[in-house]
Amino acid sequence: MSADTVGGEGHEGGLLAPGWTGSPAASSTGDTAFLRAMLDAEKALTRAQAVLGLAPEEAVPAVTEAADPDRFDLPGLAERARDGGNPVIPLVAELTRTVGDPYGSYVHRGATSQDIMDTAMMLVAARTLDPILTDLGRCERALARLAAAHRDTPMPGRTLTQHAVPTTFGLKAAGWRSLVLDARDRVSSVRQTLPAQLGGAAGTLAAFTAFGAGDATALPAVYAREVGLGEPPLPWHVLRTPVADLAGALAFTACGLGKLAADVLTLSRTEIAEVSEGTSGGSSAMPHKANPVRATLVAAAARRAPQLAATLYGAMVAEDERPAGAWHAEWEPLRDLLRLTGGAARDAADLAEGLRVHPDTMREHLSLTHGLIVSERLSAELAPVLGRDRAKELLTEAAARTHAEGRSLAELLSREADLTSVDLSGPTDPTRYTGSAGALTDRALERR
Repeated sequence: MSADTVGGEGHEGGLLAPGWTGSPAASSTGDTAFLRAMLDAEKALTRAQAVLGLAPEEAVPAVTEAADPDRFDLPGLAERARDGGNPVIPLVAELTRTVGDPYGSYVHRGATSQDIMDTAMMLVAARTLDPILTDLGRCERALARLAAAHRDTPMPGRTLTQHAVPTTFGLKAAGWRSLVLDARDRVSSVRQTLPAQLGGAAGTLAAFTAFGAGDATALPAVYAREVGLGEPPLPWHVLRTPVADLAGALAFTACGLGKLAADVLTLSRTEIAEVSEGTSGGSSAMPHKANPVRATLVAAAARRAPQLAATLYGAMVAEDERPAGAWHAEWEPLRDLLRLTGGAARDAADLAEGLRVHPDTMREHLSLTHGLIVSERLSAELAPVLGRDRAKELLTEAAARTHAEGRSLAELLSREADLTSVDLSGPTDPTRYTGSAGALTDRALERR
């Protein structure tokens, strides 16, 4: 069985995962990517110990040369991981044999399996968050263009599924962009603080002292620098803030993008058709279908992400100095969450860049309620003329007649004797009742 089949760069499970297959997150989270990250953690540990004089300089090239992912049998490692409950144990044994004498003894020296696995998880996360941030940047720029172009494009505002008052598509797009920027900020913050892990068997660094470190507390900082991650203030074997913060940022991102997808799915319905995807998918049975596939995949990711994050939050309840089960429960949901969010970011960017907006349809839909969409404005306009109670009574009666007779609200009101001297052309025009939507859109677009 080939490495690509079992643990190549993101191929496993891809048949049922169109949302992330082929995305940057697919290649950065595959079994080969995790193997590479574990080996990078081991190489960095040897380098850090050499910097502090705890390993000979000659051990560094020996370990580096041996720590080549192509030298390792992924299916074999996966099988042997069952014996010790994690893949680090068989990996260290194989790496030590490959390095051989006299430097094999410096492989993994003083560390514990969780040190390497946690560090590898943070490396995989870092390598996945970078392209996610790139795709979020693509998405927000496309949404900014849409918001600016449609700043004053009127459309029905909908609340509880029904037409409420008019809004603009520019304000809607600006709101989507605001969520994308919120996601970007959260992901950026987490990306900058992903820490290395180094504590030894029970988080005391005792083994490093036993191997000759005068000040073992200096080693984690050097290790973090060598591996390219942040310095942890303490070993965090059972202090899972880094994983929880990562889970929160990823779930927020997937769900924030899910809001964009949910709106596109609604607005692209056949009977609404106010927007459409630039490149839509077909149907296996119906030739006429043009399905909003990008939005569908983003929405699917958003439905799964919160539950994956919940598992990672639950793993914070980790007993003792190193737990049984809690740490192990994180690996698969974290990988799934990285993949889902990475795929969603890619698809949301493609969706935003290709989204087609149909202003004529939006304007046409403003008249679907025969003018009732501006009843709020008319209530305010007529109160000074008729009194508040009479204005409300008149509009309630007119709304019922509008539905029953199929005549517009403006037509019915124009026949009221008390209103013959009132110019209703402005107050009954829904395109002139978008409030401060334009100003709010401008304000939103100032954010960088």
